[in-house]
Amino acid sequence: MNVKKVFSIIVVAGALVATSICVYVYFKAFTPNTKFSQNEVFVYIPTNSTYEDVKGIMEPMVENFSKFDFVATSRNYDTSVKSGKFLLKNGMTSFDIVRSLRLDVPVKVAFNNQETIEKLVERLSSQLEPDTSTLKEAFTNPKFLEENDVTEETILAVFIPNTYEFYWDTPADKIASKLAKEYKKFWNQERLDKAKAKNLTPTEVSILASIVQKETAKVDERPAVAGVYLNRLQQEMPLQADPTVIYAIKKNSGDFDQEIKRVFFNDLRINSPYNTYINKGLPPGPIAMPDVSSIDAVLNAENHDYIYFCANPDKPGYHAFASNYAMHQENAKRYSAWVNKLGINR
Repeated sequence: MNVKKVFSIIVVAGALVATSICVYVYFKAFTPNTKFSQNEVFVYIPTNSTYEDVKGIMEPMVENFSKFDFVATSRNYDTSVKSGKFLLKNGMTSFDIVRSLRLDVPVKVAFNNQETIEKLVERLSSQLEPDTSTLKEAFTNPKFLEENDVTEETILAVFIPNTYEFYWDTPADKIASKLAKEYKKFWNQERLDKAKAKNLTPTEVSILASIVQKETAKVDERPAVAGVYLNRLQQEMPLQADPTVIYAIKKNSGDFDQEIKRVFFNDLRINSPYNTYINKGLPPGPIAMPDVSSIDAVLNAENHDYIYFCANPDKPGYHAFASNYAMHQENAKRYSAWVNKLGINR
């Protein structure tokens, strides 16, 4: 056999081997390898996960695990696992899957109207990796409270309801830091000047805004309600806000899940610093997390002479306002008769 023939055989054999390798690699890396039926699924890899942990998480997602393992190890994923939230699409190849496990997907985090810090951390932990205890510790540690000029009683004032973007595995202290930064950005000079003009601090604005928000769900009515409370504060009258009594009942019982539709006379005597029927001025902290419309309603409150209001049966959801007690009594009688007719009780 001459040299030319030998060389040709070697070339052909090499080509066959190369082709076989290419086919093998293609089969392992570039053929569909998912077994979920949905178009898209999200995979969550906890912080400090090992490749063994990832195997357990991914096993239900891939059709042929040896194919996934081949690509993961050849691309060094097994030694560089990334935590976070990751998107997988039906029909992805092993190569696509491993690549996706390195592309952390941001999470849109939303919260509003939480009544306690416990409710807030429950809401956040349902959307992000840190658990409730870790989040609460980050939000209530002395340094965080001092830096934001709040106490555990007023901490809800720091959190402005909105939609925020985080990575799923963001540490609790980083979450706290970002939310505090947004709070400080929200309180720009214009808002600070308006609060000062009303002789209120940002925290006090939030406390009053929380009452306004609980009093009316109608955003267009909130400036009028805020004006009533500001008139009462100026005249050193008790706020006499039913939502603060409801909050006091819930706080004293420890049950913030109960629904209270009506406040009775005996409820007005409840012994609590949050009961604005027996205590003048603002309560010690927000009775809920006020949204931006409520905060701005306080800062841009209507100027009027009303000092009373009650629910208006002629315009459900809105209130009837009064500048004297006699007018208020008439409004209250009409409302009471309407409620009794409906048979509403606690």
